[in-house]
Amino acid sequence: MLGARDSSDYWTGGDGSFWRAMSFIDAASFDTIRDTDHAREVGYALGMFHALLSDLPAERLADTLDGFHVTPRYLRHYDEVLLKCGTVGSPDVQYCMRFLDERRSLAPVLENARAEGRLMLRVIHGDPKVNNIMMDAASGQAISIIDLDTVKPGLVHYDIGDCLRSGANPLGEETGAWDEVRFDIDCCRAILEGYLQTAKKFLTGDDFEHLYEAIRLIAFELGLRFFTDHLEGNVYFKVKSQDHNLARALVQFRLTRSIEEQETAIRAIIRDMR
Repeated sequence: MLGARDSSDYWTGGDGSFWRAMSFIDAASFDTIRDTDHAREVGYALGMFHALLSDLPAERLADTLDGFHVTPRYLRHYDEVLLKCGTVGSPDVQYCMRFLDERRSLAPVLENARAEGRLMLRVIHGDPKVNNIMMDAASGQAISIIDLDTVKPGLVHYDIGDCLRSGANPLGEETGAWDEVRFDIDCCRAILEGYLQTAKKFLTGDDFEHLYEAIRLIAFELGLRFFTDHLEGNVYFKVKSQDHNLARALVQFRLTRSIEEQETAIRAIIRDMR
């Protein structure tokens, strides 16, 4: 962080705007994980971010994205959009509808735990996908998390799930080969190893109990959001074609299924790292 002329670490403009300056970082970011060392560094970066902010009361932050990652809200919106559509749709659309109907019970799992006092609000990044982790060009170590406009109060499980959804999908979320998408268990292990290296000290037993649900839920949730946007006419996410969001949804749903198929192995990894 570079200091202002008055030695403070920020500068306020005459219009009330808020500015910070940082020195240039000789680093690179990647859309997909290169190897397990990269995966471990990505997890470490997120864990360090959470650890450094773990004693900051989340209520002191403004909620920059009200309702973000509150999956039941997305499901309700989907139901509203579906009622307006009134169309059967293509086989892919039908597949997505069946997939969502079979997994409706997933939607409230984290929010219910929060309402019961089992999970607490903390400061989260909000978008810790792989390409928001800057890697040192020489050492290969993670040195910064960027794109901080989504920092807000939330459940760290949202960040963990999003990081693993992004990092443990070797083909990436824009692949056209959705039926070949898989959740890479070795990458999952490496990301969690890096994450827990620093985050373990503040996570509770209930936090650990809900890690698997978070990994599965956030992939499901993003698929739900992509599919809803497809039905609604692509009004939220930027697209390159009319069926772009449908293709994205299929990728996330295949990833969700792969996570489910490896539930025993994922839970074993979490258990062994506690």
